[in-house]
Amino acid sequence: MTPRDPKSIIRIARNSGDETVAEPLDLGLRVRDLRKAQGWTLEQAARQAGLARSTLSKIENGQMSPTYDALKKLALGLRISVPQLFTTPQRGQVNGRMSVTCSGDGEAHATATYEHELLAETLTKKQMLPYRARVRARSMEEFDGWVRHDGEEFLYVLTGMVRLYTEFYEPVEMRRGDSAYYDAAMGHNVVSVSDEDAMILWVTSLC
Repeated sequence: MTPRDPKSIIRIARNSGDETVAEPLDLGLRVRDLRKAQGWTLEQAARQAGLARSTLSKIENGQMSPTYDALKKLALGLRISVPQLFTTPQRGQVNGRMSVTCSGDGEAHATATYEHELLAETLTKKQMLPYRARVRARSMEEFDGWVRHDGEEFLYVLTGMVRLYTEFYEPVEMRRGDSAYYDAAMGHNVVSVSDEDAMILWVTSLC
């Protein structure tokens, strides 16, 4: 695979969406959207929630106000919390979406210094970018300057040992289980200081 700029992995899922104007929440519409996001019919959703089909239909059509007990059943059936029933989705996203990436099934992106495995690649307009990385680099000389990008970043060491270099702090050696959270606009690079390539989990915000 052709080596890529280390910063290019950050751009993969950086999709800008149109800003939306907040509107009053329509509970019936919210419940219908959540049900459809699960791909369920009225019958299937009513069965999951332990409600009569007619009751769920009336709730979705604004023909009745559900009791708190019914709300709890709805939330449990839709696999969310009660407050999420009243939370207006942002940027057109519906709460409850999910992506599972099995080990080794992530989207591979190799660079001269890292081997990235992008996780949850099937989701669009993500608010954060999670990826697993094999750290190939052994020295700062292997990088073409600092890596910088918008947002914040979380780093967690999975295996081996790494040295985290940052623009404004002394280098920090990190072992398995250690983590760091930092401003990604600050120059940063990671090298492996163990005999084998270290493995790390990176989560980058896309704000």
